[in-house]
Amino acid sequence: MNVELIGLTKRYGATLAVDAIDLKIPSGSYCCLLGPSGCGKTTTLRMIGGHEAASGGEVVIGPRAVGDAPPALRGTAMMFQSYALFPHLTCRDNVAFSLRMRGTAKAERRAKAMRMLDLVQMSHLADRLPAQLSGGQQQRVALARALVTGPKVLLLDEPLSALDPFLRVQMRVELKRIRAELGLTFIHVTHSQEEAMALSDLVVVMNGGRIEQAGAPRDVFERPASAFVARFIGGHNVIGLPEGTVAVRADRMRLGDAAGPDAVPARVVAVEYRGSSVQVVLESEALTGAGSLSAVLDDGTFASRPLAPGDVVALGWDRTAAHRLRA
Repeated sequence: MNVELIGLTKRYGATLAVDAIDLKIPSGSYCCLLGPSGCGKTTTLRMIGGHEAASGGEVVIGPRAVGDAPPALRGTAMMFQSYALFPHLTCRDNVAFSLRMRGTAKAERRAKAMRMLDLVQMSHLADRLPAQLSGGQQQRVALARALVTGPKVLLLDEPLSALDPFLRVQMRVELKRIRAELGLTFIHVTHSQEEAMALSDLVVVMNGGRIEQAGAPRDVFERPASAFVARFIGGHNVIGLPEGTVAVRADRMRLGDAAGPDAVPARVVAVEYRGSSVQVVLESEALTGAGSLSAVLDDGTFASRPLAPGDVVALGWDRTAAHRLRA
């Protein structure tokens, strides 16, 4: 189901948390709202779901503006950061609880709960209590509980933040599989650039209650609209030149003999080994206002000509790799 935000605004007294944002999320897409703490992404999610009243603007879900409609009448379901499973109920009964509140017959709600548990690969643990589950298993149960009412739009508030790195990667795969299988629209709040890039087909970068940039992950990474987006997405150097400010991907920076004719001297500040690649952090007095810079080299290239903190090396980049940022 399509979701559209039109001039959506939220004020808390004198504080403007969300500043008249406009956004179209196509039906069946995976949209990630990405940004630092306090940027307005969770408030936006809560307004879409009806858990927070908008101060202005409209939320349109499918063919209609939902106005002040309660969450149950919006066709949405929310999966909160805290899984909040009932400790005294089994997995099956946790998933079936919202159907029980709606008066669904016992046999029907238990059958639906088992179908959802099967979808998230948890049906074999249907009779366990939450305390008997791992964090990743609890998350799957919470996801099944959100899906059991048949929403058209699933809202996820930092659902992977409590998981260890291995489980986060595993659950990213599962979330994409489930979205594709059910054909739902997913709107997912995260502060993790890696998570947003891996999951979404529409990434929305927010800052100070506004949308800095919205687009396909590759487009946002290759062509950040502003210095904020380039820095927050990561993997870029923001460099001030006489003709304006540009972003250059760290893996497009060149060191030593490969630096090219426009190279400037730079001092190595730190070297970080990352397995298949090595990140070299540098400073250059020739590039005013750039702050620290980074170059990512493949492991073989670095091993052939290793660098250490304190070394001075030529630093450059191919001019075609420089992306102009808006003022």
